[in-house]
Amino acid sequence: MKKFLLHPVTVTTIVLVVIFSLPFVITKGDVHLDDKGLREAAAKHNLSPVPKDAKERLKTMQNPQNPLSPEKIVLGRTLFFDTVLSKDRTINCASCHILEEGGDDNMPTAIGIHGQANPFHLNSPTVLNAALAKAQFWDGRAKDVEEQAGGPVQAPFEMGMTPEEVEARLNSDPAYRQQFSKVFGEGKITFEKVRKAIGAYERTLLTRGAYDRFLEGDDNAISPAAKRGMSLFITKGCSGCHTGMSVGGQSIQKFPLRRYLSDYIGLLFEPDMRLKESPFPFVNTGGFLGKDSKQMFRVPILRNITKTAPYFHNGEVKELEEAVRIMSKYQIGNEFTKEQIDDVVAFLKTLEGEVAAY
Repeated sequence: MKKFLLHPVTVTTIVLVVIFSLPFVITKGDVHLDDKGLREAAAKHNLSPVPKDAKERLKTMQNPQNPLSPEKIVLGRTLFFDTVLSKDRTINCASCHILEEGGDDNMPTAIGIHGQANPFHLNSPTVLNAALAKAQFWDGRAKDVEEQAGGPVQAPFEMGMTPEEVEARLNSDPAYRQQFSKVFGEGKITFEKVRKAIGAYERTLLTRGAYDRFLEGDDNAISPAAKRGMSLFITKGCSGCHTGMSVGGQSIQKFPLRRYLSDYIGLLFEPDMRLKESPFPFVNTGGFLGKDSKQMFRVPILRNITKTAPYFHNGEVKELEEAVRIMSKYQIGNEFTKEQIDDVVAFLKTLEGEVAAY
């Protein structure tokens, strides 16, 4: 009888596939925390509710370098919704940050004046709860919402204005001169004042929902599935990066952290060359590689995430379930099952909320 021998290269490949597949075969059982345990674990991982009390929220909103006042907030809101800040007066801040749609525009990439798409095909991050983040933009290049507010106004493919043009346009408007004088005192309207006013308004865009009520002690605020999902979110390590009151936005992290041999084997049969060239588990439309082109990205804010599809920096992933699967596999190294994904999505739905009145 003729013996069947495998080629050494084939044997090596099989061994490597088995080794790289072990994390998905050998998994620890899920830990389901009770209500008290969930709240204790949340507190331990710096997950806290947006304050219910308006005075406490005000403390959370404040920026010592840009003290809030009702007049400044109203001025910022007026500017946020006014097309005066765009070159051709066709778009405003709210064009890409629709408050009723999760604080973004629900498109893969932002569209500016004259129908221009972002050259890096960047997906608009949410403005809701953005003031709680420690950095702004996908690469974290702005330190706060005041600094961020000046970016889209100046970008030629977004609003297309220069600071000088903004100042000239607003200084020629008697109504704006009067409003700015009430807020900042007598003197010319400057671009810095514009940024501070818009930033002040954006600081009030904090949302509260079922998640906050649960953390505050309402056991019935979220479903059993959401509680299982929250247990997974915390015990599997998601909350290591998606932390803080905003559930994200507190750090800049590498993505993806992991790659698998199966990815490279799969690419041998992938007809789409764009995917072969991508360092991500999806096509990298736009070619953006994060901070310093090192695949370092600001961790997205997960509040209202169910309303901000599509996902990732270039909006390539349309479904939240797929985004959760990708993150479980490539960031925490433990690809979730369909049941686990469904539970995590149930938890993420509890992060939906309405802007708390100021």
